[in-house]
Amino acid sequence: MLAKITVADYMSKRLVTLTPETDVIAAIEKLLDHKITCAPVLNPQGHLLGMFSEKDGMKVFLESVYNLGMSGKVGDFMTTDTLSIEAESSIVDLAEKFQPSTVRSFPVFQDGELVGIISRTDVLKALVAVSATQKLVI
Repeated sequence: MLAKITVADYMSKRLVTLTPETDVIAAIEKLLDHKITCAPVLNPQGHLLGMFSEKDGMKVFLESVYNLGMSGKVGDFMTTDTLSIEAESSIVDLAEKFQPSTVRSFPVFQDGELVGIISRTDVLKALVAVSATQKLVI
């Protein structure tokens, strides 16, 4: 049953996005306000340039300690080497992709367009949902 569930079934479609010009403190506040671990960074045309995550926020924190300043733009701290997944991929394929990775969320694409984001928590929600409806033995 789990193999039939797609990424699109559990991804978040309401994206909280940033631009490379967003102030890093404002970006961190946005992550905290929305209770999310990362946000896609988009150019004016809506194309993914990278991801800004809690881990990137830690870089901001350390830089503020060492350089005695808390300024900068998201583009200076974001992760540009991002992994992504297709919306129609199996949730099992996604779980396999998460297993060796330290990344907590993947941007989701459909026909080359960013359509959502999916996290480790979303994978666990799928497992619990199937377990509740199918009496899945874990």
